[in-house]
Amino acid sequence: MFSKGVNGKSQLESDEMKNRRRPTLKNAIRLVGYLLTAVVLSGCGRGQSFTFVQMCDTQLGFGGYKDDVARFEQAVTQINAMKPDFVVICGDLVNKFNDDSVAEFNRIKGGFAMPCYCAPGNHDLGNSPSHAGMKRYRTLVGKDYYSFEHKGYTFVITNTQFWKGYLKGESEKHDSWFKETLKAASKKGSPLFVVGHYPLFLKTADEEEGYYNLPPAKRKELLRLFEVHGVVAMLAGHTHKTIINRHKDIQLVTGETTSVNFDKHPFGFRIWRVTESRSVQHEFVPLQK
Repeated sequence: MFSKGVNGKSQLESDEMKNRRRPTLKNAIRLVGYLLTAVVLSGCGRGQSFTFVQMCDTQLGFGGYKDDVARFEQAVTQINAMKPDFVVICGDLVNKFNDDSVAEFNRIKGGFAMPCYCAPGNHDLGNSPSHAGMKRYRTLVGKDYYSFEHKGYTFVITNTQFWKGYLKGESEKHDSWFKETLKAASKKGSPLFVVGHYPLFLKTADEEEGYYNLPPAKRKELLRLFEVHGVVAMLAGHTHKTIINRHKDIQLVTGETTSVNFDKHPFGFRIWRVTESRSVQHEFVPLQK
């Protein structure tokens, strides 16, 4: 005979009820775990918001040396007041690359209250890159190509002279590094910005090569790499004209300068805003008079 409990139920009946409850408790614990995991994963597609500045062709000496210096200094003052996370300069730091002009550039650049990352241009390295020119740039300015990460994004500072021309032993090394950098960033889900001097094209992706764009074969290769690895934008200079294109979902932006603008646009720079939802926008900021 089975003993009765205080509620009049047998011990066997009580044990069966407990056993039925146990899986329910385990399921509840599992459910809470699933919900917590879902909350964590739902935030994986979001990042931190930030801003940065795109400058183009400071090119000290191209628009009148003293004027170019004054405009660069004014840009530094305005940018510091805006407090972006960092600044990128899309090449042609000076018009004539020598010890004095580079020293002046470095002096003004040193006034930034945030990091400033520079890409080289044809006026810094020459229209046809040479080993001597590369050595001089690296001595006076620093690295000519490199990458850095910021709040979930990867910024790739390129030497587009190696895409416009060819330098044995350097072009191959640069291309290998570039491909590996894009591959590594996309593997960990980091959207990419590419920064350089030459724009890919001016009007259409299939246009012929000219002084202001890259060769069609290299252009086609780069666009394919951009698409495969998640490049969201390429920032360039060189043209001294504002050119804003889009290739599929990739923004291609050649901005205003602080030296000479052939299209008569005001002197200034662009502020880029990246939001938590990964929206990427930019707008022009004119120099104050």
